[in-house]
Amino acid sequence: VSCLPSSAQSCARSCGEKFNTCSCHSTCESLRDCCADYKQFCLDIEPHSGSLLGGTDFKILNATFEQNINLTCRFNSEILTEGYVDESGVGHCITPLLYELGWISFEVSTDGVSFDRSGRWLSVHHSKLSPVYKISLVNATQWQYYGTPDVSGDLKMTWISSLLKAERVNIELWGYNETGEVYSANWEAEWKYLYTVGRDVPNSGVFSFTPQIAEKPYFLWELGSIRVSPSTKPDGAQNVNALWSEEHALAWHLEEAFGKDSAGWALEKCINWDKEEKAMPNFLTEIIDCPCTLAQARADTGRFHTDYGCDIEAGSFCVYHPGAVHCVRAIQGSPEYGAGQQCCYDSTGAQVLTGDSIGGSTPDRGHDWGSPPYKKPPRVPGFSHWKYDVISFYYCCLWSDNCEYYFTHRPSSDCRTYRPPRVAAVLGDPHFMTFDGVTFTFNGKGEYMLVYSSDRELSVFRIKDGLNQTWAKKTVLPGTVAMATRLSSVAMREKDSDVIEVRLGDQEDELQVLMNQQVLSFSEQKWIDLSGVFVFSPKASNVTVMFPSGTGVEVRAGEGVMTLTVLLPHDLQNHTLGLLGTMNDDPEDDLTSSNGAVISLNSSPCFSSLGAITNETSLFTYDSTFLLNEYYYAPKHDPSFIPNFSVTEDPEDPLLEPALSLCAGEGASFCKYDTLSMRSLEQGNATLLAFRSHTSTKKALEPVQSCGWLSPPNHGQKEGTLYLEGANVTFSCNSGYGLHGSHERTCQADGEWSGEDAHCVAGSYSFEFSASLLQSSVSHDLQKSFYCVTLEHKSSLKCQFFKTEISTSSES
Repeated sequence: VSCLPSSAQSCARSCGEKFNTCSCHSTCESLRDCCADYKQFCLDIEPHSGSLLGGTDFKILNATFEQNINLTCRFNSEILTEGYVDESGVGHCITPLLYELGWISFEVSTDGVSFDRSGRWLSVHHSKLSPVYKISLVNATQWQYYGTPDVSGDLKMTWISSLLKAERVNIELWGYNETGEVYSANWEAEWKYLYTVGRDVPNSGVFSFTPQIAEKPYFLWELGSIRVSPSTKPDGAQNVNALWSEEHALAWHLEEAFGKDSAGWALEKCINWDKEEKAMPNFLTEIIDCPCTLAQARADTGRFHTDYGCDIEAGSFCVYHPGAVHCVRAIQGSPEYGAGQQCCYDSTGAQVLTGDSIGGSTPDRGHDWGSPPYKKPPRVPGFSHWKYDVISFYYCCLWSDNCEYYFTHRPSSDCRTYRPPRVAAVLGDPHFMTFDGVTFTFNGKGEYMLVYSSDRELSVFRIKDGLNQTWAKKTVLPGTVAMATRLSSVAMREKDSDVIEVRLGDQEDELQVLMNQQVLSFSEQKWIDLSGVFVFSPKASNVTVMFPSGTGVEVRAGEGVMTLTVLLPHDLQNHTLGLLGTMNDDPEDDLTSSNGAVISLNSSPCFSSLGAITNETSLFTYDSTFLLNEYYYAPKHDPSFIPNFSVTEDPEDPLLEPALSLCAGEGASFCKYDTLSMRSLEQGNATLLAFRSHTSTKKALEPVQSCGWLSPPNHGQKEGTLYLEGANVTFSCNSGYGLHGSHERTCQADGEWSGEDAHCVAGSYSFEFSASLLQSSVSHDLQKSFYCVTLEHKSSLKCQFFKTEISTSSES
């Protein structure tokens, strides 16, 4: 530990602070004004993320400790775990069990009393953790169907042995349950050690065993995980260095009755679950409706994200949804119950519904990804979902054939109330495409407001503070002859969420993401849960930011320029200001200032009045001398910078001909402008591709009319599982039954089905005769007992005579 003069400022207990003489703030390294002991007290760690189940051993970087000290780690200001100092003087902490996701503050003490060093740890959903850091259950199907007919034998698991600092380990089974009255203050999560499967075995990275029926009460635990931990620790010791398996159904240790008649045992469990569900509140009325098509589901990135259990980009390995090629989940849990929505689609892009297929979309009482503030049921990430939605699927559908119970409580949501988001974009040298479809180019240099929604208008979101403060910073593009600008940074916040800033990085086509002025690393995790916001970055050039309102912000980097896409839910209709327009379906007033003045599109220099940003309201990070001088101490709009508002097509210009050849079709004008102003065919092509991508997104998000699901008639069938405008569904009856109603129905533009409900009637007789014969020979009252349709290409009718009451389905 470094020794400082008594007069020097210390970062002990002061991380994040700025002093007159030095700084303990995260920006101090780039500004080169850190206090001398900054690294000793404001800690960097490796790895910086791991499972919420705990057990990760991370080391403290850039700080040394004496080996005889008592190193103690404290998480969330309350959970204590033992740390240690290795032979190199490097400090280590072991992470605890946490029922929450996101950045967790931690502190370190060298005497067990004074916790004067601090850092942050990223708690990750266990299923989103890389398989490298988990126990792998070899042949997972065997594990989860063990004891059902023809499934037996030894079970095997593997792990990377170097992740555990032990020569010998214990293999333990832990169970998960939720206790107390549901939806009450005493509803609690319980994660409990059950028993040891293998004791003091070599840490070889592989272990096999023959399952035995567990003793009571252990076999009552039907959901859990395997843990591998050092054998030097007591059985069931909390918060020790460990690896965990995925949560799974514990078929392999259930009671003897399961092995004798697994289907009968599962049916009884299914019926009990059905009774429990009927006694619980109905969450279905408050979850978001599914998008109508796969294209909509993949484009609506502010509200839906890929379900990794059924991902078209990973080969569509959809175990729980046969027939589907891709599923998405609603990002946010429902407001009161924290429930989730899942939407699955087939190879045609149509939604798969439980009314037609066991592979249909199913809503969730417990959101798979959890729901803030986490910690308590049913918001515990992953495990609440398994408790209420997955283990019951095993009872009713996988271990027995009684899915009708399950789908009664987990029916697919169709898309009749789904409203696609509105989309706007900024691309190239910046060209703007507003929510109402206006396109213009604005080359100002400074900081500008892109989207803003005021306090009063945002009350519809149940929030009190400002929403969607999205600002744009634009810098002069280096290396160009023309006076051009580019979008270089975007900062955003919703309500009191963390501030997210995405800016161009030092490397080509690299984006840097900051949270509250601190750089985020995506080297370990691609998805990060933050306070009031989620951030997803699958690669360095792609970042998606998602807010609770359903607002999505996509940022892409290419050819040294940022492309920005903003998706707003329909709730913000008439409630936006800024350069991306007044979203109200009226292009004429798209550029309206906060005082209500409408600005002409021909007044480009006046656009700055749309973004009245001050240093007090700015969301940007000024962590370099350049940024301080150019933006913090300088005017927010640089009136001295006069850009080129148009480009000259000089016949002598050698770039003109290839530019005209490249820039054709939609987006040609933007492509040509950027090619000639930036002197780059590559940049012009990037602009053209970005424009086409925006056009494709707008097309994918066009409204689609749905008429809703149609049930097959009792004692009959239907053909057709598409329920969108123009789709046809046909009906037929089993032998001995006749069809009453429409044989074919079409989804109409008004969202209603043509024709009449179809019913299959027992004891009907079918025959043909001419229409004139029916009218002349059968009394009017008797004609009411006939149902007739005109036969195609014939002048005769096909009629059925009903001698019994019409049998109708309960759904009709």
